[in-house]
Amino acid sequence: MSLGGLSGIILAAGESSRMGRDKALLAWPKAAGASGGFAIARPAGTILSAAIQALSDYCDMVLVVAGQNELALRGVVYGCGASLVQNPAPERGQFSSLQTGLHEVLNQGRDAAMVTLVDRPPPREETLSVLVGAFASRDHSVWAVVPEYSGKHGHPILIGREMIEAFLRAPSTANAREIEHANQGRVRYVAVDDPLVALNVDTPQDYDSIKSIG
Repeated sequence: MSLGGLSGIILAAGESSRMGRDKALLAWPKAAGASGGFAIARPAGTILSAAIQALSDYCDMVLVVAGQNELALRGVVYGCGASLVQNPAPERGQFSSLQTGLHEVLNQGRDAAMVTLVDRPPPREETLSVLVGAFASRDHSVWAVVPEYSGKHGHPILIGREMIEAFLRAPSTANAREIEHANQGRVRYVAVDDPLVALNVDTPQDYDSIKSIG
């Protein structure tokens, strides 16, 4: 069930240079129910389509921020019912893509977002449920909810209007971690039993190893 006013943002504008092909379009297995395991014989499509579906279950809209790969991602994005936003200068880095997505969130009249990276595997359903519950029940002193696994902070992060504005006030040369740490007293870290929140799919070796986790 979606949380009213919550928008999903998937950052997918990177060049995927270490992978050698667009990570957003990597084949990705379908989650096998609440256990979080994977049914390898039943592919869901791509890592991007799986991420859109995961966020769509909890967000009333999902935005995918693309760069020069915008044309290549259109079919997946629109086919999954998401919206596409293009970062006009993706060479400025990932934080500029985050700002592009957050500007669109505000333009659409929303004031909260669930943000993830396309090179992070979609987390388990129960993980998202816990994070959304923590975000919905937060008090006004909490600007963001961040998952934590074995001491590592991960994605997706859930941010309210105050943290959105903090990100948008920063220069495009900044990074989200700096701003998160500068406002650490406003962040609620939620421990989850899900290694997927802290893993990256950057190389072919990462891709092969992560598929076996579930």
